[in-house]
Amino acid sequence: MSTRSSDSPREQRSAENGSEAQASAVPTAGAPGAVGGRRLALDVHARLRDMILKGELPPGSALLQAEMARKLGVSRTPMREAFRLLQEEGLIDARPDQRARVRGVDPEDLDGVYGARIMLETLAVNVTAKSLVAGDLERMGEALKRMRELAGQDLPDKWHAAHREFHGIATQAVGSHLQRMLASLGEHSERYIRLAQLGMPSSWARAHADHEALLEALRLGDPDEAARVIARHLARTALNVLADIAPEYEPAATRTALGIAGNGQS
Repeated sequence: MSTRSSDSPREQRSAENGSEAQASAVPTAGAPGAVGGRRLALDVHARLRDMILKGELPPGSALLQAEMARKLGVSRTPMREAFRLLQEEGLIDARPDQRARVRGVDPEDLDGVYGARIMLETLAVNVTAKSLVAGDLERMGEALKRMRELAGQDLPDKWHAAHREFHGIATQAVGSHLQRMLASLGEHSERYIRLAQLGMPSSWARAHADHEALLEALRLGDPDEAARVIARHLARTALNVLADIAPEYEPAATRTALGIAGNGQS
C-alpha cells in the first residue's frame, strides 16, 4: 500500500480553507462574520433570559461572563452582548468592575409590565374578537384543555407553551409590531406567573376560570366582554403577586390600566 509524503498545492489550499472555516465557526462582532456573531449573541441572550425567567438563575445569583461562556460553549464576545441586552431588559444588574447579578423581583417593574400588558392585550383581544373563526376557537379550546391537564404537574414549560398559544390566538389579528410587543411582555410576565402559582396554589383554578370566560366571550362574539375578562385576568395576577412580595406597594399602573380597559371592574 502506497502513502503520500505530501499533499498537492490544491489539497493544501483546501485543508487551509477548512481550518479557517473551523476557526471562524463562532464569529465575533466587528469581524467579517459580524452578522453571525450578532445571531449567536441573540441565541445566548435567549438562553440566559429563559434560565432567569424559569428560576434556574434565581434572584441575586452572581453571573460571571467567563463562567457562563464556558457553560454555554461560546466565546466571551457574544456573552458580553447578551449581558448588555439582559441589563437593558432589567433582568440583571451589571455595573463596571462588579459581578453581574440577577435582579430581584421589582414591584415597580411588575406593575409597569402588567399595566402595559392590560392596555395592549385588551386592545388586541377586542380587535381579534371580531375576526376569529371556528377553527381558531377550537384551537383555543384545545390549548385550554392542555393547560387544565398540566396544571400542578410540575411541567411548567409545557403549561406555558399552551398558555402562550391560547393568548396568542386571542390576540392574533393585530399587526406585527404590536405582536412583538405582546410577546415580549408575555415572556417577561412568565416570571411573575410562576410566582403567583407557587405562592397561591388556588390561582390555578382562578386562572382557568378566567380563560374559560374569555373563550366563552369570544365564542359569543362579544369583544367588549372579552376585553373586560382579559383586563381582570391580568390585573388579578399582578395584584396577587404584589400582595405577596410587596404588600406596601401601591400598583398605580395596574389599577389605572384596569380602570381604563376593564371599566373599573375587579
